Amino acid sequence: MKENGSDIVLLAHGDGGALTHELINTLFLRYFGSNILKKLSDAAVFSVNQGRMAITTDSFVVDPPFFPGGDVGKLAVCGTVNDLAVSGARPIYLTASFILEEGLPLADLERIVQSMAGACGVAGVEIVTGDTKVVEKGHLDKIFINTTGIAYIFPGVDLGYHRIKPGDKVLVNGNLGQHGIAVLCKRYGFDFAGQVMSDCAPLNGITSLLLKEIRGIKIMRDLTRGGLATAAKEIASACGLDIWLDEDCIPVDAGVKGVAEMLGLDPLYLANEGKFMSIVSPEEAGKAVAVMQEHALGRDASIIGEVKAGEGNVYLSTSLGGTKFLDLLAGRPLPRIC
Repeated sequence: MKENGSDIVLLAHGDGGALTHELINTLFLRYFGSNILKKLSDAAVFSVNQGRMAITTDSFVVDPPFFPGGDVGKLAVCGTVNDLAVSGARPIYLTASFILEEGLPLADLERIVQSMAGACGVAGVEIVTGDTKVVEKGHLDKIFINTTGIAYIFPGVDLGYHRIKPGDKVLVNGNLGQHGIAVLCKRYGFDFAGQVMSDCAPLNGITSLLLKEIRGIKIMRDLTRGGLATAAKEIASACGLDIWLDEDCIPVDAGVKGVAEMLGLDPLYLANEGKFMSIVSPEEAGKAVAVMQEHALGRDASIIGEVKAGEGNVYLSTSLGGTKFLDLLAGRPLPRIC
């Protein structure tokens, strides 16, 4: 893609923000014209003889491969499971493909594989096929992993932009920004982060509980690259309605907030690997929060905003009484976050 006169891929093309969207819309969708793909949902949902299924794929290149609260193996399982979970599906099988750098210690590889097995056990999924390639030393940074997941859509579930209406409430299941801060501090050797740990975890337990108890869920989205702000903007743009967020209601723990302020980062744009936003009918929003708070991954769940009539914009009502416009993540505050 061309930027500043260069026809090259930039790191910012992989951060989930504006350049990522440009790459998808102007290149990939130009050649890959599937109607299913054009929906740009977290997982592709399609019909089979009995019910519907979902499939998704993701690649994981996080640097460093080990970080507080997880590693690239755990991330590769949770990331794909979570894309399926927020699509209203029950994940069942994964594939796993490894691209390894010559010289990678086998002990590190075993640690990563053990972590993947543990995450699969928690999520209740199986890795059923895979592939391994090794490239010469210096042609790859340690280890990259691709996982593809397949799942059944729960009967009666209909999630999508078409269901969102003015008055619907915006919810999150907990504190934001932990994964981004944990990886950043490990990568650059910062020791002022205290005990900030990545929130990397499979979400299919809490999402399936929510779908079972709450009929008024309109859409769910996991808050990975680009964070809450980018996910909210994607949804607002797709449904043509405005989303108003309340800064005072958005949960961010003190450790994340302190590091973010020190480094000039906005927690609303930091990546998460165990957080999701949902848009729920106003009548059931309170019950949805209560259901999430009964689950270990939803203790700090809260209502953080509302959908209003508009033109696809996202606004933040700040703690100081002002209003801030939120757009897609631009630039690359933290590449290779997942």
